[in-house]
Amino acid sequence: MASSVFSFSLFFFFLLFSFTTSLHLCTAFSAQHSPLRHHLRHPRFAGHNYRDALSKSILYFEGQRSGKLPPNQRITWRRDSGLSDGSAVDLVGGYYDAGDNVKFGFPMAFTATMLSWSVIEFGGLMKSELCNAREAIRWATDYLLKATAQPDTIYVQVGDANKDHACWERPEDMDTPRNVFKIDRNTPGSEVAAETASALAAASLVFRRIDPTYAKLLVTRAIRVFEFADKYRGVYSNGLKKVVCPFYCSFSGYQDELLWGAAWLHRATKNPMYLQYIQVNGQTLGADESDNTFGWDNKHVGARILLSKAFLVQKLQSLHDYKGHADNYICSLIPGTPSSQAQYTPGGLLFKMNDSNMQYVTSTSFLLLTYAKYLTSAHKVVNCGGAVVTPNRLRFIAKKQVDYLLGDNPLKMSYMVGYGPRYPLRIHHRGSSLPSIATHPGKIQCSSGFNIMNSQSPNPNILVGAVVGGPDQNDRFPDQRSDYEQSEPATYINAPLVGALSYLAHSFGQL
Repeated sequence: MASSVFSFSLFFFFLLFSFTTSLHLCTAFSAQHSPLRHHLRHPRFAGHNYRDALSKSILYFEGQRSGKLPPNQRITWRRDSGLSDGSAVDLVGGYYDAGDNVKFGFPMAFTATMLSWSVIEFGGLMKSELCNAREAIRWATDYLLKATAQPDTIYVQVGDANKDHACWERPEDMDTPRNVFKIDRNTPGSEVAAETASALAAASLVFRRIDPTYAKLLVTRAIRVFEFADKYRGVYSNGLKKVVCPFYCSFSGYQDELLWGAAWLHRATKNPMYLQYIQVNGQTLGADESDNTFGWDNKHVGARILLSKAFLVQKLQSLHDYKGHADNYICSLIPGTPSSQAQYTPGGLLFKMNDSNMQYVTSTSFLLLTYAKYLTSAHKVVNCGGAVVTPNRLRFIAKKQVDYLLGDNPLKMSYMVGYGPRYPLRIHHRGSSLPSIATHPGKIQCSSGFNIMNSQSPNPNILVGAVVGGPDQNDRFPDQRSDYEQSEPATYINAPLVGALSYLAHSFGQL
């Protein structure tokens, strides 16, 4: 008992020390490099101020923070919230996933993975924003370390989603049940466990050089969590169906996350055990499937792109097939090629589905730029039924998607809040839509907020950098708070965009 108390105390001291060190370093940047103070030149050929958009895309995560906010918090209309989350278990911190006040572990882990991948691939281009990106990652991983502190147990949700959605209240006011839900040996959840392992492993690469002690903690935990995911296989939305559905049900199963998790652990550890795992299990885990969706639930495509690097750049011949699978995905996106499957709006936006379509736009743009990087390193191209697709073509397609998001569309509207002259004013987000604590110190009761939610008044608090679900298949966007499918932002929409904007800002001389 004494040793466990000592270990916990040491762990807590370590987190506190590493956080304050990170805070000090980033504070040095914040005073001079606040994204709200930039007045940057616009290269004529760039079309957009990608550096400004990058700064804001990272700043957004500060508006989603739960827990005790740090002194250098830049979105100042937010205040501390969820300070007793977990009760018997410390689950304070982390992110609210979207416009509500629930902490869902599955999308939070995916957000952390994609933020980390953004930094891994393009962090060297971020300049002063790199520190802010690391802080955004660490806010998630500190929480994920708490959620995975007990062996063979992961706390995957804080808050009763149904009761939370029955209220429209600020996170600072929330009085709905903060029930805690977990997966364990008896109630497995391989997809959320493997995604959590991916997040911890990817983040370990981000911190390996600047904080090796923290990085070691992350990768050690990732190894343990992945073992749990693989040993106790099951779908988390079966055992926790009443809690996580219809919000974050797993539709793609857990096979894709196991492959994805093994790929990240191989990249983070270089342990041949994970390469062998991929070789033995790859086919049964969906390596050869034609599913071309990539998002918080489905990692098939992401795993293919990630593993293709091991073949293209590291020359691991046993992963040759993943280059072919990645090429098939790319070909499915290119209009006019024999295997083209992707749908685009009349204005040119990739369109997957009505609900939060922009998440697929940002994740696809990131994958295109990342795969273009791998292909360039290996001096390779993609062959789509005789049509040669170069890395520059992939970059052009990604840029067109990002440019649409930033305002090159039929409505001339930026779908990033706070960027450009016209952007959504009535986003589906409780904290943004209700008066801040500073202007309205009194508590706003559960149902009272619906008067504002249903009104036409613009949100009083600008959630700078938030990217909303986006327009419909005909490029229409009503800008209505009640329309969560189109007007709600989410952390997993922004996370891959951070990497894409970093590349574009650097390419056009803005960083």
